Amino acid sequence: MNVHTLVTGLAIFFARICDVSLGTLRTIATVQGRTKVAFVLGFFEISIWITVVSAVVHKIATEPILGLFYALGYATGNAVGIIMERKMAFGFLVLRVFTRTAGKSIADRLRERGQLVTIFLGEGMRGPVTELYIVTRRRDLKWILKIIMEDDQEAFYTTEYTKDVSKVLRPTLQPATGWRAVVKKK
Repeated sequence: MNVHTLVTGLAIFFARICDVSLGTLRTIATVQGRTKVAFVLGFFEISIWITVVSAVVHKIATEPILGLFYALGYATGNAVGIIMERKMAFGFLVLRVFTRTAGKSIADRLRERGQLVTIFLGEGMRGPVTELYIVTRRRDLKWILKIIMEDDQEAFYTTEYTKDVSKVLRPTLQPATGWRAVVKKK
């Protein structure tokens, strides 16, 4: 394999990672009903894809190794797209928390931070339980679960994605730290 083939193969590999990652994000945006985001992502996805496909189709007969770069880029792009989407955490979810001991304290701590929480009393397998019903942004799940586990390590929770939400209050911002604290003082 000569240097030109290697460089072309690596360019194809990285371009496929980009277009497949964009495709993954576009699909999720489409499912969530984000039309404008899906449109923009689709435009760039297909622009990259058509360029890559034309390069591979044009040279595949003489340099079949490019097909391997193409396939590896596709597979890697799927994984990268999923990781990117998890990091960005677009959308909302419903979090249901079941606790036997700390329902009120968890709800109070979350409400102090601006999170909406509805409490239901119920009966579990081992007696009375409190169910906390929380609709939240996906990106807030991590800190919410941290608070829940601090108050009750035995709490049971489930999540489910939701498409439409009439209103979700944004949690109260934490005090500015680092460079944000300096900028805020000015």
